[in-house]
Amino acid sequence: MISQWQLRAAFASRLSDMYGREVPAYTTLVDVSREVNEDVLRAQGADAERLGSISRVTAERHGAIRVGTPGELRQVARIFGALGMHPVGFYDLREAAASAVPVVSTAFRPIDGEELARNPFRVFTSLLTPADPRFFDAGLRSRLETFLAGRELFPPELLALADRAEAEKELPDAAAERFLLLAVQAFELSAEPIDKAWYETLEKVSAVAADIGGVRSTHINHLTPRVLDIDELYRRMTGRGIEMIDAIQGPPDWKGPDLLLRQTSFRALAEPRALRTPDGSVITGALRVRFGEVEARGIAVTREGRALYDRLLALVDQQAALHPRADRSELARTLWAEHVPGSERELATQGLAYFTYQVATDRPRDGSRPPTGIGDLLGQGWVRAEPVVYEDFLPRSAAGIFQSNLSGEGSRNNDQEGAAYDSAWLSGAIDREVLDPFALYEEQQNRSIAQVARELGLDGAIG
Repeated sequence: MISQWQLRAAFASRLSDMYGREVPAYTTLVDVSREVNEDVLRAQGADAERLGSISRVTAERHGAIRVGTPGELRQVARIFGALGMHPVGFYDLREAAASAVPVVSTAFRPIDGEELARNPFRVFTSLLTPADPRFFDAGLRSRLETFLAGRELFPPELLALADRAEAEKELPDAAAERFLLLAVQAFELSAEPIDKAWYETLEKVSAVAADIGGVRSTHINHLTPRVLDIDELYRRMTGRGIEMIDAIQGPPDWKGPDLLLRQTSFRALAEPRALRTPDGSVITGALRVRFGEVEARGIAVTREGRALYDRLLALVDQQAALHPRADRSELARTLWAEHVPGSERELATQGLAYFTYQVATDRPRDGSRPPTGIGDLLGQGWVRAEPVVYEDFLPRSAAGIFQSNLSGEGSRNNDQEGAAYDSAWLSGAIDREVLDPFALYEEQQNRSIAQVARELGLDGAIG
């Protein structure tokens, strides 16, 4: 029998092999990521593994896919449910992007600490928003919804196997092999000719909309390895002659603890695709929709920490607008040095980031009573803090990656009022609760604090 986590690991590995065959530059990205990680491990030793073992970091991947309808998203949820992955977080890229990116998203991932340690594969999944009149007028919306209703992304056999794996938490060897074969095939790039005129109609609105609604299939849009030094990776990829996007998205490179998520990618490549012209003939064209992303993960921040991050983003925007020739990265570094605590202990004491806590076994027992505050417990050596890895995404960073790989800005009619989508709507659309990432991190932290209180004999809550 093959367990869910083994299915997840096998699926991530086979998807990576498939994507490497289809996009050879991705294999280069994986190779350079491995080289950088090995160099960081040699230079930093155990400190390099503070946010995950090197085996986890090396195996880690996140994928990205795009679908067109709530029904398709429900089917995706069934497939990833088979792999022990749950929808976590709601991301509105319509509001995060300066150009036209008419999608809302969630991420499917494991939520249990042991499952994440075994294989943290996650898939950022975007859903097209045809009901938003800023992007699609009534006529185009009708045509788009008709087109989407007429396609089948996932064969019934795959969905039946997925339901069985989710219900039983495992599959027999033969059924597991069949599930993996069908699942990987579902995300391969189709050779079916694309209706050139229809694709170009959608592309005028958004290249993302065309990639979702202009074809009769879906595919892995990018697959992302994790690296321990993303700035060094950026330099090495550029040195190999691979064109990278203009910037690394997310927090700046600074002297304090790594927080949240930093991402970059090489630019989308022009890939040959079969196009059907209005007269019925098939020609060879080229489309730019797939790229190679890489990420560096830091510590998960609390709601207060996230509010601070968002405020600093706004300040960077303001200063960059006032000083258009200034280095944006340098502006961000300066602001972070001024406003963000420079140590893990300060982050923990100020309630800005999530940690798990363990009683220190090497503290001399002098008969004193332990304090009841986390800051004092840390300061006096009663407990040790281990950072909680950020397992999720940042909408503005995701939008920045999307935008930097688009063929054009697209169009958006801001005179229209946008259609309302939120986490509750998405939960109803897929018949599964979209989980709150902050609540997951907080629960993990609180469990460790409760254990510390029990071990230290503290009757009251630790503050």
